[in-house]
Amino acid sequence: MSSQWVILGPAALYMMSMTLTPGPNNLMLTASGANFGFRRTLPHLFGIVGGCFLLFAGVAMGLGVLFEQYPSLQQTLRWLGSAYLLYLAWKIATAPPPDLRDDATRRPLTFWQAALFQFANPKAWVMGLALIAGFLPANGDAWLNALLLVGFAELVALPCCALWAAFGSVIGQKIRTDRAWRRFNVTMGALTAACVWMILA
Repeated sequence: MSSQWVILGPAALYMMSMTLTPGPNNLMLTASGANFGFRRTLPHLFGIVGGCFLLFAGVAMGLGVLFEQYPSLQQTLRWLGSAYLLYLAWKIATAPPPDLRDDATRRPLTFWQAALFQFANPKAWVMGLALIAGFLPANGDAWLNALLLVGFAELVALPCCALWAAFGSVIGQKIRTDRAWRRFNVTMGALTAACVWMILA
């Protein structure tokens, strides 16, 4: 391994610290795992990873420069992301218990819904900007370096995020009553909505 890639170790630790800790994606994965099961949550999980890959690669290719040139764009993104997150939090909080759910209208997020959410997720932007600024090697082919770093980062993120979906699936197997389901969904919705405070702070 080239000496410039010694930073992969610290990069892995950075990604683990960011993806193992609570945040909008992980809270939604937990709620989805509980309500729909781990298998049905996989498109949501892979959508997060795929969306972050595209976002981080875009940041590496200069997309992040837009924030420097147009500061108002970052603020607009925060408000749009916060509004959408509140909408998702409301859907989680008002989800009925599984035995009362109409599967035609209540479904987990699709791959593309989860992927597109990353572009409105301020935490994902912060992760991408910090990853590229802190760990992208200065030597060598910029495109190749960016793809290798971002791909490695998402390989680290995948099992970390999967733990939250699995955790939710285990919780879902333990909840027995409709009342407990409603309490769980309201709690998860409230926690997801609370992320807006962190975004706008």
